[in-house]
Amino acid sequence: MFSKILIANRGEIAVRIIKTCRKMGIKTVQVYSEADAGSLAVEMADEAVLIGPAPAAQSYLLADKIVEAVRQTGAQAVHPGFGFLSENAGFARRLRDEGIAFIGPNPEAIEAMGDKISSKKLAAEAGVSTVPGHMGLIETPEEAVRIANEIGYPIMIKASAGGGGKGIRVAHSDADMAEGFAAVKAEALNAFGDDRVFLEKFIVDPRHIEIQVLGDKHGHVVHLFERECSIQRRNQKVIEEAPSPLLDEATRAAMGAQAVALAQAVNYDSAGTVEFVAGQDKSFYFLEMNTRLQVEHPVTELITGVDLVEQMIRSAWGETLAFEQKDLKIDGWAIESRIYAEDPYRGFLPSIGRLVRYEQPEEGDQGDYTVRNDSGVREGDEISMFYDPMIAKLCAWGETREAAVEGMARALEDTHLSGLGHNVPFLAAVMDQNRFKSGNLSTSYIKDEFPDGFHGLRPTVEQERILIAAALAMHEVIAEQDGDPSDRTDWIVMIDKTPHGVGLSYDEDEEMILTLTGGGDIRLSDIDWRPGLAQFKADLDGEPFTAEVKRVADGFDIRHRAAKARVRVLRPHVAELYARLPEKVAADTSKIVLSPMPGLVVSIPVVVGQEVKTGETVAIIEAMKMQNILKAERDGVVKAVGAKDGDPVAADDVLVEFG
Repeated sequence: MFSKILIANRGEIAVRIIKTCRKMGIKTVQVYSEADAGSLAVEMADEAVLIGPAPAAQSYLLADKIVEAVRQTGAQAVHPGFGFLSENAGFARRLRDEGIAFIGPNPEAIEAMGDKISSKKLAAEAGVSTVPGHMGLIETPEEAVRIANEIGYPIMIKASAGGGGKGIRVAHSDADMAEGFAAVKAEALNAFGDDRVFLEKFIVDPRHIEIQVLGDKHGHVVHLFERECSIQRRNQKVIEEAPSPLLDEATRAAMGAQAVALAQAVNYDSAGTVEFVAGQDKSFYFLEMNTRLQVEHPVTELITGVDLVEQMIRSAWGETLAFEQKDLKIDGWAIESRIYAEDPYRGFLPSIGRLVRYEQPEEGDQGDYTVRNDSGVREGDEISMFYDPMIAKLCAWGETREAAVEGMARALEDTHLSGLGHNVPFLAAVMDQNRFKSGNLSTSYIKDEFPDGFHGLRPTVEQERILIAAALAMHEVIAEQDGDPSDRTDWIVMIDKTPHGVGLSYDEDEEMILTLTGGGDIRLSDIDWRPGLAQFKADLDGEPFTAEVKRVADGFDIRHRAAKARVRVLRPHVAELYARLPEKVAADTSKIVLSPMPGLVVSIPVVVGQEVKTGETVAIIEAMKMQNILKAERDGVVKAVGAKDGDPVAADDVLVEFG
């Protein structure tokens, strides 16, 4: 077995690989950019080698730097993780030529599956179901329109070399096709240096289901069942689960057999994923093959007990698979939520900066569910603008899907981050939705359920009880600490502007009893909170909960899952005065364009004195590898420009002001 492995990646996947290497007794070398010098992965690895500046193109994407680090440290193999060089056939071939093991599939398999056009042809030849479409080269928009009419709308326009949600459009008409074809070709050329485009039938209300495969260098291939990845935003996965709530045993077996057949057709070794688009009727069609470890691999590990990173290492060493297909079975259900540094309340814009607080849920067996949290950052770390904004992959396992969903919701409750925007409230909202709980999923789920963006959810009756109880308990703790305990037994708890009458008493065990004016008692016990803590934990009528809390001038800001509110504990006569306060008028910001996030100014294509019409681009800001185009929301004349090309800007910096 290898004695030393170099990890050509960063963040949580680097940490994940190090953990398995430690378990196997293998030493690790972590390469890092200047931005990652103080990272958790660098701290955990046995050795670390600086390979360049922060931009990936000057560090993690440079094969020469990786090979040099291998030679410098005496590593015998390279694990590329995912992203960066993980699916670069040239890199895998270079390592082979240098006598360095690549912990991934052979370069020929990567090459065969890396091109979406050729991979679909190979899939068809291997007997894999493929979506009706046109795999040949298409030169002009007119030709694209003609072919689209032969296939039938709607049509997916896709870049052959695409990935990460880039280079994709859906056309519903000839006009859409002509416009979209040109746009995808341009995007593909800019993003991938390859403007080839192909067309395929767009499956209405589709689901994204993928099969995990695993092979060795001796011709053995198995599948480890499926993952459902239908909860997506901008074609990027957000929540994944295994198995899929759609599939029955027959469909699962058919998909698995086709995935294995395709892997065998290209002599695949190592871990890989065959992705399918599936109809609600359980029909399925080959989408693409990812010749690497997937971000969502933990859910497969949780339901099978197989360590995929370990199996990749053993395959690269030349070992034969230690199990056959008949040895594998599904045990329970697992869900993964990708926690990102992005603000769901501001259109999911990237949010970079320092992770001031990061409280993670306890991992391991929690009774009805099990928690796993793959994270590459710690409290105090900086989330860099140069890389993917993922903070963690939070996973929950349960014996049933219902248990896994509730376990994930509780794990999200126990996750607290501050210092930057994050999507935990959004993830919690999905877990609480009846549609998600029912398993009625599709790739349009987020667009369907949040058509106007995410603004949180209204508190349920049960959540109102949580907000009331938490606020009154904190109010009592603070009064006791201040030496001013009150003997009042009646309070008004305002949730935003809605008053709730509450009677307060204690039982013989000093547990709080709250009697609601609307009827019913609440028993609050096992309170875990003191001033300064950001999480309030307690049992409400015997059920544990965690709420995120912040003390403010006239009360508390409290969030439970996706519901958040300003909550005030008031004497009845004070509550009457609050009801008379005038509404605060929002400031008029229509004359200014603010930067929605920290980032770099790519371009401000307007100048002072220029007339601008509604909808025209006034600034382009880059952050987290994404360009964000800001458009004018009104007609006007530019009065001032607050930044220039290449300037770093913070969130809410004024970019353009209109007269």
